[in-house]
Amino acid sequence: MFKLTHLPKSIGAIAAATALSLLLGSGYASAEVKANDLEQVRDGIQQSLESHLYQLPPRVQGHYGIRLYRMTGDTQYANSALVDLYAVVDSQAYYACQLDKPGFIEQEAKAAIAVLGKGPRAKARKKALKPFPEFLFYTDVLLRFSSRIDEFGLTGPCHEKLTKALKNTDLKPGLTDKAMIEAWAAQLINYVYWAKQLGVGDYIEEYKTAFNEVYPDSRDKKLNKKQFRNKIYGMTHFIFAASEYYQHQVDKQTFAWILDYFDANIDRILADATDDIIAEVGISFHLAGLSNHPVVKKTQAHIINAYDPKVATIPSPRGNPDLALGEHRNVLAMMLLNWPETLHQGPYFHKLKATKKYLPKQVSIKP
Repeated sequence: MFKLTHLPKSIGAIAAATALSLLLGSGYASAEVKANDLEQVRDGIQQSLESHLYQLPPRVQGHYGIRLYRMTGDTQYANSALVDLYAVVDSQAYYACQLDKPGFIEQEAKAAIAVLGKGPRAKARKKALKPFPEFLFYTDVLLRFSSRIDEFGLTGPCHEKLTKALKNTDLKPGLTDKAMIEAWAAQLINYVYWAKQLGVGDYIEEYKTAFNEVYPDSRDKKLNKKQFRNKIYGMTHFIFAASEYYQHQVDKQTFAWILDYFDANIDRILADATDDIIAEVGISFHLAGLSNHPVVKKTQAHIINAYDPKVATIPSPRGNPDLALGEHRNVLAMMLLNWPETLHQGPYFHKLKATKKYLPKQVSIKP
């Protein structure tokens, strides 16, 4: 059961350090992970994040609050999640309400691509997007903000204008393009499920087919570490998106093709994937109701081994303990290490005493 604990930082770090030394001494990959070890490391991460939560950017606060609410149902996380609602409503108001302004879509599409950055991954993504210059605007902008508002049981500003624009846009070419899938498989499956969620297009089977054509198992030996990670990351997000991001379990038979693959390839996953992706692999089994599966134990042992008691978090691959940059990785670790018996939908702010008086004026409650 996912528990709430607020340990003093020194106690949490010492307890986690003890758990870590025990695991290291026994060889973490084959260790039988003890419940006490899981709780100590999870509690250390939770204390670290929550003691600095309101120093983090609004998007990061919201990411954490939404996930902790869905894990616990505890309304103390509702206001943190409400921060996210205000941010996405403001963004949707800006983008959706100006869709009919001449030149606006082209202008904002270019801006969305420009902020991708200049690193190797950003260059690959920009190259893949060249045949689809407006794709990122419709997906990472319009779909992202509107789907989040929808998850909260609400409708945002200029919703009809937004959904009309999305229905009139064929996303299939961009979603099923080989270079696009190789550049960001996980993001694409998010877009696929968000489109279905909003009723603006059903691309799930087409994307699944395209994904498996790009990443057949027969290609595995030829995949470098970067492409192998992209494949695994994409596969976890089939399950995450189907669960509406930890709001309910998924059917294990529907996703047996993914779960069986993870089971068969767990050694390479543990060796070549990042801590974020490894945590997501374990969570995939949790979401399928398979929390006692050996893959879960192996991923938990890996994550405990990755924990640094000196900073009470799992730092980046380069050792950076920055909480704003590492919240995603660390909240995933918390979820993996202590999965709840029950998941919680929402939060539905309009139904919660703590938040129902503070909804943004530009949203309405879904019928």
